[in-house]
Amino acid sequence: MLNHLWLAMLVVAVLVGGFTGQLKETATGAIEAAKTAVTLALGLVGVLTLWLGIMRLAERAGLVSVLARALRPGLRWLFPDVPAGHPAMGSMVMNIAANVLGLNNAATPLGLRAMRDLETLNPQPGTATNAMCTFLAINTGSVQLISVNAIAILAAGGSKNPTAIVGTTLLATVCSSVAALVAVKVLERFSPVPVASARASAGPAAAAVGPAPDLVQEAPLAPLGFGQGLCLAAFLAVFAWFLLVLVFPEVAGRTLPAEEIGQAVWIRGLNAVSVLAVPFMVAFFPFYGWLRRLPVYEEFIEGAKDGFQVAVQIIPYFVAMLVAIGCLRGAGVIELFTQVLTPLLNRVHFPPELAPMALLRPLSGSGSLAALSDLVKTLGPDHLVTRMAATLFGSTETTFYVIAVYFGAAAVRRTRHAIWAGLMADLAGIIAAVVVCRWVWGA
Repeated sequence: MLNHLWLAMLVVAVLVGGFTGQLKETATGAIEAAKTAVTLALGLVGVLTLWLGIMRLAERAGLVSVLARALRPGLRWLFPDVPAGHPAMGSMVMNIAANVLGLNNAATPLGLRAMRDLETLNPQPGTATNAMCTFLAINTGSVQLISVNAIAILAAGGSKNPTAIVGTTLLATVCSSVAALVAVKVLERFSPVPVASARASAGPAAAAVGPAPDLVQEAPLAPLGFGQGLCLAAFLAVFAWFLLVLVFPEVAGRTLPAEEIGQAVWIRGLNAVSVLAVPFMVAFFPFYGWLRRLPVYEEFIEGAKDGFQVAVQIIPYFVAMLVAIGCLRGAGVIELFTQVLTPLLNRVHFPPELAPMALLRPLSGSGSLAALSDLVKTLGPDHLVTRMAATLFGSTETTFYVIAVYFGAAAVRRTRHAIWAGLMADLAGIIAAVVVCRWVWGA
């Protein structure tokens, strides 16, 4: 599937560029996209190193296994081929939690780790398993409480209420996530593969990804004593106070920031959770590991060692996909599609101004963000179509980016039905964004 799609993108871009006289722009788009791909991949090194180290601490301290057990019923239905105690379960749970909070910098490294863990269960290395496709579908749908980037663009454009899209984004992303899960579960029936099994059954080819990690232990560590429990309670109480101050700054004698005046308490609460989430995890996992008498520095270093290797490994996949997208944009294919689709869009009451955003969202995060910024400038930050675009931005993920990066980390070349499930999620998110925004704010 990916072979044909990638070839089609390149050929269409060159042919359209030739007929429209934009071959120079097509070539420039390819070169710039290649540079951008390498820059972005290497830019992940630091973030990957940090979160892989943090995940190692969480595993060794037994936190991941506790979290996996708590979510076991839902995870067993979604990922029946993954053993309950496998590291992949913990990595996927942490990735999903980071996505819900809108923490992209944390979600991507955790997702890469999850894909590599899933590959250790793969009986056919290089071919996506059902678990991998389901995990990609969840990331494409990507339920979010706060769409930070979209809100920031609206606020910068002078919106009177930039957080107004929080509710519409949540509704639309629930629709896209449900569509993704339904699609992936239906499509996997038409594309059967052997169920996940022990890594040894994968044969010699499995060595390309490395040895399987140990299963998450049920933490053969001594339980926390009274003093350790007291320290943990004090730590949690401090962060509870931080949360309270962020939501109700007056309790600490502070004034409410101007941009939060008039906001509902629950929105301020969600914003506060998003602000505190990363500092909490960065401090809590090492602190809890120390309470469990782990050598936290050594464990962090051991987990962080793979950061550079993973970032370098995804470069070829990243370059291939972004070059194809750069060619399409340089050749003017996106604009041409918009012009061709405008009459049809008008008939189905889909705003034509939203078409570039809808076409770019599965292809390019930066491109769709630029399209949103352009709508803010041309229509205004509080225009209905602008709010539709902002809702759309937060309700789906950049499908081809996710596929290129996540599958690249596990050296997966045959994606099976993952792309179709992701695109169905995108389509559901686009439709839901328009319908929900019309329902909330009128025609």
